[in-house]
Amino acid sequence: MSAGFDVPEVDPFTRPYWDGAAQGRLLVRRCGGCGRAHHYPREFCPYCWSEDVEWERASGRASLYTWSVVHRNDLPPFGERVPYVAAVVDLAEGPRMMTEVVECAEDALGVGMELEVAFRAGVPVFRPRTPLPPGSPGVSPA
Repeated sequence: MSAGFDVPEVDPFTRPYWDGAAQGRLLVRRCGGCGRAHHYPREFCPYCWSEDVEWERASGRASLYTWSVVHRNDLPPFGERVPYVAAVVDLAEGPRMMTEVVECAEDALGVGMELEVAFRAGVPVFRPRTPLPPGSPGVSPA
């Protein structure tokens, strides 16, 4: 499933998440007890401990909470992609998610920046929601 990118080992519980991502859908879990969404996928609600949780398609909208530009990483396949932006985003549904920001130069990043999900080899990553014009300082070459 990795197609050049490492993903966690898929097990029967996380399979819907990774199958959804492979089809361009970001999924979160929502609790039927307290109504809160959470991510990473768990079999119970981390807020109220209810086991009444279901998969839900997320909107794909997020805002940038924090980030770090990684200039060195010796672990495959990441060493081939430096520099890259490791980030934490706040999903519109509420949960925070670790990810990568793509299609944006580091000098254009800012707390609260509006992002949207994109998928690279079945892995969710995020890019600016408002496309930056070609040649602007915030657009990094592909």
